[in-house]
Amino acid sequence: MFDLHGRVAVITGASSGLGLQMAFGFAKQGADLAILARRYDRLEKIAEEIRALGVRCLPIKCDVTDTESVNRAAKEVIKYYGKVDILVNNAGSSRNAGVLNMTDEDWNFTLDTDLTGVFKVTRAFAKHMVEKQYGRIINIASIYGQVGNTAMDTVAYHSSKGGVINFTRAVAAELAKYNITCNTLSPGYFETELTADTLRTKEFTEYMKATVPLGRYGREGELNAAAIFLASDEASYVTGQNIKVDGGYTTV
Repeated sequence: MFDLHGRVAVITGASSGLGLQMAFGFAKQGADLAILARRYDRLEKIAEEIRALGVRCLPIKCDVTDTESVNRAAKEVIKYYGKVDILVNNAGSSRNAGVLNMTDEDWNFTLDTDLTGVFKVTRAFAKHMVEKQYGRIINIASIYGQVGNTAMDTVAYHSSKGGVINFTRAVAAELAKYNITCNTLSPGYFETELTADTLRTKEFTEYMKATVPLGRYGREGELNAAAIFLASDEASYVTGQNIKVDGGYTTV
């Protein structure tokens, strides 16, 4: 089960963190990859390591907030592979502040990357999925797209990730007739390059232990299984769903 040989997977934000972990997870299941990020120097090295697993890997410099950059990336993938079967919208960033102090600039930066970027990438790649009458779209949201929090003020991030979850539902309904599924993964607290400085503080660690039933942060690779399931043929009847991988945070 969950064999991805012969499938082409595109992952944005693949130069570090969860995107990098999922890239290796998909490769180990046999998928050929296109890894996208702004930091091309990192992608080249990662691509070499992925190829050593016996699959193809195409690194592409891409800024998900730039429509031309996204469209060029889609053309490059199709020119190289001829198709795209799986799309993982993982790229994201955030400037944190509460509603009283959030600036227009920081709000727009977060929404442009975390929500509008998902739209632009989906639009560019889903067109090619429609041509082949097959696709698996996986959008990475967050537990913060469904709940508030008392640990830190981050209103734009909450808003963008909530938007991703409902964007997913809309796309799932729209593209179902083309045999394309669209689902969301909502990770809890995973330590990555983007989150490490916050999660390692004594205050946040205590907050996590008080709010996460499993009493720990997510470990490297623990998001992969859910992503691989949603990318697989076995998940052909699963669409419009939001799967939370959060150690139980949203259950209490």
